[in-house]
Amino acid sequence: MSFASSYRKAAMFALIVDDHPLLRQAIRQVIEDHFSSPVVREASTGEEAVLIVHAEPVELVVLDVILPDYSGLTVLKRIKQLRPQIKCLMLTIHDEPQYLRLALSHGASGYLTKESAPEELRDALRAVLAGGRYVTERLAGELRPRGRDDTPRSTRDLLSARELEVLSLLAKGRTVSQAAKRLKLSVKTVSTYRSRLLEKLQLQTTANLIRYAVDHRLVK
Repeated sequence: MSFASSYRKAAMFALIVDDHPLLRQAIRQVIEDHFSSPVVREASTGEEAVLIVHAEPVELVVLDVILPDYSGLTVLKRIKQLRPQIKCLMLTIHDEPQYLRLALSHGASGYLTKESAPEELRDALRAVLAGGRYVTERLAGELRPRGRDDTPRSTRDLLSARELEVLSLLAKGRTVSQAAKRLKLSVKTVSTYRSRLLEKLQLQTTANLIRYAVDHRLVK
């Protein structure tokens, strides 16, 4: 029996997490076309996704990096804590290397950009469900070990998942207090993250942070 046919005969429980209904429908179509009688649930926020994973036997999550409430990286971490064996494929507009590295370090099984063809999404789903890892070809080179003489990583690569989350909220116009409430952190803690961002990115003001996030497509 071929690899492809074996997956067509295997039913599975998938969760699609993205705040765009049309994209969720497109991903659902790919899953339903290539798996036998799959159970497919959808979530538009990170909190909704975590609740579904807690309550349902989800095997596979297709997850965006940027969601209305939380960073997809934070959601990924929470999902893996709830169910370590779950497979997660990140599907996002963001092709920055730091997102890829953080996603893999948090337990993602694959990373694909939304520019990918449906056939590549199909291949990625098969790969991660088989226990492998799938990274879009353009970013695969970022996983190679860096030699001693390689160019140092950019400051963006040094940002943590939480720092990216705070940066994303500030770039969306949230105040420090609003960001703290959204992330369920103290205002002092978020202020500390903001200070770290300014220092790491060598910027001076929140307005500079917003411009940086927009220029580098770190927020949608």
